[in-house]
Amino acid sequence: MSPFRASAPLTSQWQHFRFSVDDGVATVTLDRPDKLNALTFEAYADLRDLLAELPQRDDVRVLVVRGAGRAFCSGGDVNEIIGATLSMSPDQLLAFTRMTGEVIRLMRDCPVPIIAAVHGMAAGAGAVVALAADFRVCTPAARFAFLFTKVGLSGADMGAAYLLPRLVGLGHATRLLMLGDTINADEAFRIGLVSSLVEAEEFDQAVGALADRLASGPVQAYAQTKALLTREQDMSLSAAVELEAMTQALLMKGQDYAEFHAAFTAGRQPRWQGK
Repeated sequence: MSPFRASAPLTSQWQHFRFSVDDGVATVTLDRPDKLNALTFEAYADLRDLLAELPQRDDVRVLVVRGAGRAFCSGGDVNEIIGATLSMSPDQLLAFTRMTGEVIRLMRDCPVPIIAAVHGMAAGAGAVVALAADFRVCTPAARFAFLFTKVGLSGADMGAAYLLPRLVGLGHATRLLMLGDTINADEAFRIGLVSSLVEAEEFDQAVGALADRLASGPVQAYAQTKALLTREQDMSLSAAVELEAMTQALLMKGQDYAEFHAAFTAGRQPRWQGK
């Protein structure tokens, strides 16, 4: 989305997940099905770096995150991460926890809409990754568990205590983060954690339809909507209204705004250019 590039090339191959781009839709597939797609140090780092690169790409308009096999993501790998952290120094631990939080911050700051396609367990860090997406499309087999207190850590991890109350309310967030209990797709949908609940046989079609709709829509309008939804959570009403006024005035000078008027006048559908 940015027209400016520096000397460093964009990454052509990611080693710790599958990555593809098709007609504006980028897909990250967490691909350790035998480990329920548990994350490693390297997978976190690759996710962080990919999310930092996405705003620099001109071929991506939406990102889908999904898991191979029967789970979305079971969180951090117990042996490769939890076992390893027991022998780390405080500065190494802080570098690690900051990296995991950076993944979530970049998801929220990324102007590209993000869809979490959840067809099974999303636990621990996997639940927070799904939480940080803009849309969560789920099957009835989806389950969510913010397990951090169950391993002896704070339930407030990777930004969960910031994001979850704003999505489901303080009461539900307190219960989920403090107790770490698993909730099924029906309950997650009822409390607002799930955006769309579809049958398993309709899952891929539903994810694809939403991704295509976002990829073919007014990119700048979506990007600014996401940015303001994130920024205004910590603003006063007067500051939010002023920011929205400035944003709308800038977008009114864009090609997509003029294209809507031309399409309306001609009785046709708009051809969005993302400009």
